[in-house]
Amino acid sequence: MLAMTVSDGQLVPDNVPDPEPSPEQVLIEVAAAGVNRADLLQVAGHYPPPPGAPAWPGLEVSGTIVAVGSDEDSSLVGSEVCALLPGGGYAELVAVDAGLMLPKPDGVDLVDAAALPEAAATVHSNLSYLVGPKTADFAPRVLIHGGAGGVGTFAIQYAKQLIGAEVWTTARAESTERLEELGADRVLDYREDDFAAEMQAAGGARAVLDHIGAAYLDDNLKALGVDGRLTVIGLQKGRTAELDLARLMSKRQSITGTMLRSRPIEQRRQIIGEVFADVWPVIDEGRIKPVATTRVPLDQAGDAHRTMDAGGHFGKIVLTKD
Repeated sequence: MLAMTVSDGQLVPDNVPDPEPSPEQVLIEVAAAGVNRADLLQVAGHYPPPPGAPAWPGLEVSGTIVAVGSDEDSSLVGSEVCALLPGGGYAELVAVDAGLMLPKPDGVDLVDAAALPEAAATVHSNLSYLVGPKTADFAPRVLIHGGAGGVGTFAIQYAKQLIGAEVWTTARAESTERLEELGADRVLDYREDDFAAEMQAAGGARAVLDHIGAAYLDDNLKALGVDGRLTVIGLQKGRTAELDLARLMSKRQSITGTMLRSRPIEQRRQIIGEVFADVWPVIDEGRIKPVATTRVPLDQAGDAHRTMDAGGHFGKIVLTKD
């Protein structure tokens, strides 16, 4: 089969053996693969795949089940699904743990469905914790950095539809109208606006979801209100920073750092199960939609990476077979 393998820091097409599903896996003929910043890090040599995962990138796919590893799952053959992977999605076929796949949502194009698993699992496993239980008289204010990206566009919809939050986000000003259509109440231009000061003036955020890392740490804590929670899910601008512990303590704030790919398989299965129970019905209803704005042929995956690395694109990039 064709896969986009890594050679000297570049993605190159290569013929590799077809995967064989183990008893706990299914084999998916890939219709599309989502592109994530972690894929760029892997190609650059900064984020190696976990043990047992294929050497090529790809953390999420959509497609059709063509074989199963257990006779008990034989009824699944022919089903259209999307799935979360530890790696290997940039290929024509993938073997996936059956506990990490989800049915293609109603009304969602099969290719567009590739934009859902990583974002849905990341957002649900973080925002549901950050904000806490939803109550009738509690409308939290949340700040989502990188609102125009793949995770950001999903997080805005999630926060509005499932939490009922007042949603603030940082992005380029030219994305404002589209982000407001997704549910953003306030869009701050990260190139011009002081998001910490703006958020402080409004009373502070209950939660901040951040992929920038060290460069935003101090301002993120300033933006949080009392009992506010910060979760760091990326390190695009640094991994080390100084922290004013006295301010953290006085406002009873908390900081969490998470990675989805490195979680034990049991935790990833649990997250996918929660996504299916809590998020998939909202997607089926059309209240949350994948924002897959850019399609690139699989054998041109390097171009997709350069587009993401350049910044400024809106929504998710997906790789397709055609």
